[in-house]
Amino acid sequence: MLINSGNLRTLGVGFNAAFKQGLGMAATQYGTVATVINSTTGKEEYGWLGKMPGMREWIGDRVINNIATHDYTIKNRDWEDTIAVDRNDIEDDTIGIYSPLFQEMGRGAEAHPDELVFGLLKAGFTTPCYDGQYYFDTDHPVLDADGNIISVANTDGGAGTPWFLIDDTRALKPVIFQKRKAPQWVALDRPDDENLFMRKKFVYGVDARYNVGFGFWQFAWGSKQTLNAANYATARASLMGMKGDYGRPLGLRPTKLVVPPSLESAALKIVNNELGAGGETNEWKGTAKVEVVPWLA
Repeated sequence: MLINSGNLRTLGVGFNAAFKQGLGMAATQYGTVATVINSTTGKEEYGWLGKMPGMREWIGDRVINNIATHDYTIKNRDWEDTIAVDRNDIEDDTIGIYSPLFQEMGRGAEAHPDELVFGLLKAGFTTPCYDGQYYFDTDHPVLDADGNIISVANTDGGAGTPWFLIDDTRALKPVIFQKRKAPQWVALDRPDDENLFMRKKFVYGVDARYNVGFGFWQFAWGSKQTLNAANYATARASLMGMKGDYGRPLGLRPTKLVVPPSLESAALKIVNNELGAGGETNEWKGTAKVEVVPWLA
């Protein structure tokens, strides 16, 4: 193949098409636990996370809830993936070897939010959220009905493989995926580009800007206890009994049991089997859907 502008343009279109095909190959799961929030600057402030709204009967003047504003910021990060195509491969017309690579580049770009979101969820036992506590913790500060600070847990601890029970029906899910710029195709493929002159390479890549952070900790229960019926019952009762400031019930409904592949069997037994471990009727059948996430492995 001759190295000229027309052939390089055609080549770039083919590589871009392979990349776009790869974008559609990834079966993403991050939407199960994350809300996508579009960003317009280098960072976004989430001080409002400490202000969970609620209705009350209007008697006399309005009651203004003076809830503390939290200093919680998610800064966007830059991401890239790049492939160099050797000039000799183009001249020798052996470029077919690159199509699977560009497809994989597209698939990887589309799946990257999964990697970030579930990586953060897994790290929630040791990563602070907006109130300064670890996201999964036993002493989140909450105001009771009288305005006194009490400690509330969204974990029962443990030292095993982590699993999670969440309510995925709310407007804001446990994790925030903050998107500044979706993956974009870029190329240095002109005959006079420096990379060709110096390194004999045509360069193709993708870049993006986004980041992840935590939303309301009340919307998720994380556990490292054994995944069995008893601990699942504890998680459900705790999540449904969760309250916001001033003792206001949150009305949470545990809908998704999120597990790594190693806990798939245990999870399915709890929510799918007709009978329990002792032959009794399984009262938890159908109470949640199982989401098996390879990124939690």
